[in-house]
Amino acid sequence: MCGRFTLTASPDELQQAFPWLTLPQADDAIPPRYNIAPSQPIAVVPNTDENKLDYFLWGLIPFWAKDPKIGPRLINARGETLTEKPSFKAAFKYRRCLILTDGFYEWQHKTRTPYYIRMKSGKPFAFAGIWERWQSPDGSEILSSAIITTQPNKLLAPIHKRMPVILRSSDYTQWLTPGETSPNELDRLLVPFPVPEEMQAYPVSTQVNNPRNDNAGCVQPAPQYRQETFLDK
Repeated sequence: MCGRFTLTASPDELQQAFPWLTLPQADDAIPPRYNIAPSQPIAVVPNTDENKLDYFLWGLIPFWAKDPKIGPRLINARGETLTEKPSFKAAFKYRRCLILTDGFYEWQHKTRTPYYIRMKSGKPFAFAGIWERWQSPDGSEILSSAIITTQPNKLLAPIHKRMPVILRSSDYTQWLTPGETSPNELDRLLVPFPVPEEMQAYPVSTQVNNPRNDNAGCVQPAPQYRQETFLDK
């Protein structure tokens, strides 16, 4: 699963990585986030044909849910079963999004050591996500999202049994096609990131375990590890 991630890129860096994206106005600064946790706002680009960055809650609330408290239990959606799960199948078919990030955390399944995973370039990238619009009885609305996960690639396999689906820029247009899209057309995108050599993973401090810690120290290599231990091969 993916339980924490970051978005520390500046607006200029985001614009370079996503040149077609409409960012918030200058007075709506995008603060750097080093430890984004479930139920918090995350930066998404929904498939509404506007190519506009927005903020949804992390944790999918299906449109049919009676209680929005279900959201924190649905932060990830397994790519292999999207068409089978009632919570996800309609969103997969109609409501897809990019979730912007520049790195994520996974806990090594044997030692519970936290690792930070990013692109070696340091540039931001996008998870494949699904989103929902939930309305309360009083008419208020909550927009929410979940990260789609898949099997790990060569880099992630020693760390965790799952990884987020990371989309290539050439796949953004298809993923963001507005309206209904056949799942058969999208399945080819829900695979482990195919070029692990472009990624890097290294152990970090356990301060990331606490979501109240949201600072640059979260992404710094743990002091007991040297540069040579980075899993970048």
